[in-house]
Amino acid sequence: MSDYVLAIDQGTTSSRAIVFDRSGRVVSVGQQEHEQFMPQPGWVEHDAMQIWQHVQEVIGTALGRADLTGHDIAAVGITNQRETAVVWDRRTGLPVHRAIVWQDTRTQDIVDRLAADGGTDRFAPITGLPLASYFSASKIAWILEHVPGARERAEAGELLFGTTDSWVLWNLTGGPEGGVHVTDVTNASRTLLMDLRTLAWREDLLEAFGIPAAMMPEIRSSSEVYGVAETSSLLRGTPIAGILGDQQSATFGQAAFSAGESKNTYGTGCFLIFQTGEEIVHSANGLITTVAFQLGDGPAHYALEGSIAVTGSLIQWLRDQLGLIRSAPEVEQLARTVPDSGGVYFVPAFSGLFAPYWRPDARGAIVGLTRYSNRGHIARAALEAVAFQTRDVLDAVNADAGVPLTELRVDGGMVANEALMQFQADLLGVPVVRPEVTETTALGAAYAAGLAVGFWSGLDELRGKWREDRRWEPALDPAERERRVRAWRKAVTKSMDWVDDDTV
Repeated sequence: MSDYVLAIDQGTTSSRAIVFDRSGRVVSVGQQEHEQFMPQPGWVEHDAMQIWQHVQEVIGTALGRADLTGHDIAAVGITNQRETAVVWDRRTGLPVHRAIVWQDTRTQDIVDRLAADGGTDRFAPITGLPLASYFSASKIAWILEHVPGARERAEAGELLFGTTDSWVLWNLTGGPEGGVHVTDVTNASRTLLMDLRTLAWREDLLEAFGIPAAMMPEIRSSSEVYGVAETSSLLRGTPIAGILGDQQSATFGQAAFSAGESKNTYGTGCFLIFQTGEEIVHSANGLITTVAFQLGDGPAHYALEGSIAVTGSLIQWLRDQLGLIRSAPEVEQLARTVPDSGGVYFVPAFSGLFAPYWRPDARGAIVGLTRYSNRGHIARAALEAVAFQTRDVLDAVNADAGVPLTELRVDGGMVANEALMQFQADLLGVPVVRPEVTETTALGAAYAAGLAVGFWSGLDELRGKWREDRRWEPALDPAERERRVRAWRKAVTKSMDWVDDDTV
């Protein structure tokens, strides 16, 4: 009998394989970081072949550490960095260009060209998304326009597109020898090419971006058997049965299935998802509408999402670009050397500002510096920037949903930072709650796969597995809270209108 489910978590900075048992607890983990390529300002790329190699390696590591074989695994789920675009040759399996990452802003000219007729909300009633370089469509268009011969090969049916879930699934199920070319509704909803109501690719949107329909993967639900592993000897014959984009997967792993429930993930970026059930709710306050999940042939469930581009990657920037810290956990120690930020505010608009502002012309800014300011103040301002951006998004959620949030469930790597979590509670004025199992992104994919093969009985069973680990209560005076928010929003305005003809 198979007593475990394996999740492949193909993230922005690393690929991981995590084995879960029936209680939803982590049994073993394999992880490999992949290289980040930044050949020009605003460009962010990954080597898709390196990602696939690492996926195979981490599967072996996770199984080996638990002393398991593929026979012990009931199903495999996949979760992934969303929006990142891979285009590859269906015959050779080789990418025609490095993967263009969701953070990449090189396609702003394509976005501006399309927005000239109808504005940035031109496709929002259909897709739930503003026209932005964040989403996949403009990245595919850029590859077709700039890689020699790519458009002709795509029109001839030789090239395939996928976000990294599709790339991993295609390779895992056979690659050039019959690989399954599929994505799920959550990832498809991040392309700017899918109709939220029909859950199908729109021909008029594909035409607007100049993308041949033959490139596109088939859209399926988030929980069903897509195929079986063929190219991994360790998993051969094991069903691949769940796919969820990383933020939807984290929400699923938090057992936040119902309308009104939410979570915030603190990773490379920060992503707050607020469930709206089977109702499509369009935001009037800078949020995007997305598919939350679909189980088999059941109805799609939707959500509002606030996407923040730079949170955990800001701490990496302090480490790698400035050398201010030697390891990410040191930022909390450095921040604790000062009682507050000393009036310093850090707006990390490295890729422009995402929700709720959607300002591609913004760039990073540190304001409020005086001779009093030191390394500790900058470290604290960087941490506080994560919480301030989350407050901006939650204010938009409250305005759209009309139901005030009563607590915030959190996950992701940064929730280990207790100073950040306390400041987040202070800034929101509601409790912040961390679960026992913080690997909720991978857990959500495991849940989706397990449900598809009957490993778990249903959502009620999964709700019963959620357990609270730590709760932070707000302790900041409300008047001081709002004063700091006003100062933060003043700082945000200083980052805007930076990119123009005088800048590159």
